[in-house]
Amino acid sequence: MWRGAFGVSTDRQLAGVDHFDLWESPCGLAFFEPMLEGDEDFYLDLYRRGDFHRALSAPRIARAEFRRIAELVRPGDKVLDVGCGEGGLARHLPHAVYVGLDPHCYANAGEFDVRNETIGAHAALHPEEYDVVCAFHAIEHVADPLDFIRDLVKCVRPGGRLCIVVPSRTSPLTEIPNFVLNAPPHHLSWWDEGALQAVAGVVDLKTEAIEPVPFSFDSLIYWMSRCAPKLTGDRYFRAHWTWHCALAWGWLVGRACDALFRVPASARPSGLLLIARKPP
Repeated sequence: MWRGAFGVSTDRQLAGVDHFDLWESPCGLAFFEPMLEGDEDFYLDLYRRGDFHRALSAPRIARAEFRRIAELVRPGDKVLDVGCGEGGLARHLPHAVYVGLDPHCYANAGEFDVRNETIGAHAALHPEEYDVVCAFHAIEHVADPLDFIRDLVKCVRPGGRLCIVVPSRTSPLTEIPNFVLNAPPHHLSWWDEGALQAVAGVVDLKTEAIEPVPFSFDSLIYWMSRCAPKLTGDRYFRAHWTWHCALAWGWLVGRACDALFRVPASARPSGLLLIARKPP
């Protein structure tokens, strides 16, 4: 499916895997098994070839999560941004001390302090150092999200905040058939409000808010889900021509509608933002 959608080969990534199971936990978290992460070569290939992915990532609206976090950060606060890309959040935080982590993008970060470090290595050297720790569009990509979140929490000072953004399991993202960007080796887990609430409790954080947050590609996703002749039900992926055609039709017609029409105010945002506080 990856080759058909993007021209990207996953033969090496998924060698020996003939199917994935999708499991649901009692808290609402859904996860694929086996949980196989995309490596650097996979993402370089995806971003180079994926016109579809570039269209989805187009900056149609300002990053809503950036604006929301800027409201929480006080002058002089230390902020850690994990999986930061080229440091886009830093542009909204001129009043803060910003550190970003991204092994793939640190060389293009320009004036921002973006480092070639993993969160595990950084947490070992900088425990309880930050007032706000952010991870946007990160935990759905890792094979052990709980371990990843525990490393995030290690970096939060007592009384500080952890802010996580994930794609919402109950959004149109999961309604589009054969939407491989929401599958391994790209997305390994699907989150809802209950799952975020549960993981905050497991790592001993107090949830302050779980808020819907729009993504820059919400308009396109909305129209794809409206225009696809077939939507998912109890199954999300199927190697059948009718499912492939439903995705292609949704993409072609949805993209045209996206250019012509506004999204209704009632449309569900594609993301969820967790804001949780570490006890003093």
